[in-house]
Amino acid sequence: MASGLGIALFSSAVFGLSGSFAKSLLETGWSPGAAVTARLTGAALILALPAVSALKGRWHQLVDNWLTIVLFGLVGVAACQLFYFNAVARLSVGVALLLEYLAPVIIVLWLWAASRRRPRVLTAGGTLLSLAGLVLVLDLTGAVKVDLVGVLWGMAAAVCLAIYFFITARENDTLPPIVLASGGLMVGAAVMWLAAATGLLPMAFTTADTNLGPWTTPWWVSLAGLVVLATVLAYTSGIMAARALGSKVASFVSLTEVLFAVLWAWLLLGELPGSVQLLGGVLIVGGVILVRLDELRAVASEAAKGAQVPASPLEHANDVEPVP
Repeated sequence: MASGLGIALFSSAVFGLSGSFAKSLLETGWSPGAAVTARLTGAALILALPAVSALKGRWHQLVDNWLTIVLFGLVGVAACQLFYFNAVARLSVGVALLLEYLAPVIIVLWLWAASRRRPRVLTAGGTLLSLAGLVLVLDLTGAVKVDLVGVLWGMAAAVCLAIYFFITARENDTLPPIVLASGGLMVGAAVMWLAAATGLLPMAFTTADTNLGPWTTPWWVSLAGLVVLATVLAYTSGIMAARALGSKVASFVSLTEVLFAVLWAWLLLGELPGSVQLLGGVLIVGGVILVRLDELRAVASEAAKGAQVPASPLEHANDVEPVP
């Protein structure tokens, strides 16, 4: 348990680097689409070999789970990361990530509207707490105005994350997690290159030096950090943590990514949300924790009574989370 917790925290720490590495590239003239495409392509190539090894010749698993791989690549990888990077280009890294972590709240509100059934008290309280945190994060009365377009990009990323949770709650795939991660990255990269080739996605690359903390580094340092640390190591360690702790516990620990992202942005970009926004971040994360705890508690209670409970989008936790 202790080693699994350490791996999970390491995964959150390196995932939290993605916003800082990406923003250092965006500030030199890279477009969000170019940063995402380079990240997905590089990571997909590196993870291809271990993915093939994990299949052990069982190629039929790719055919049996092709829809899961495609949906994960389109929604959980390509769209989620592209929207997040667009948000990072206009907002601070911490604010952009906090907006994306509103996905569980979106799920609660959607299920409430669709079923006309009022959420349980703890879920309703967590939702209200997160919405109050959102108001503080946006800091509408503060001196620094938050970019509305950036907020919309962040909310779009949250919607993608919510859709991913719906997808994994309904799918029961038998694919090894490293294969799902690699396959999703390949699909995401292919989609990005196709969108660029058709002119739908602006692509801009530069070789200008990037600034990371007190250091001025070549552009490839930030790109290598984005690919190797914030993607390959992050996904691999995240899968290891899910196996050691269980995917549900690991998904709770992954919430610490917000804290790491804010810390890295402060150290590498000199970027720190205001005190009001930090308080809002605490409320958002606290609300998400309450919603998840209530969902798992309700499932455990029904299971103890012997009732058949269908998996809900929040109760089901996948070994491969679409963390940005």
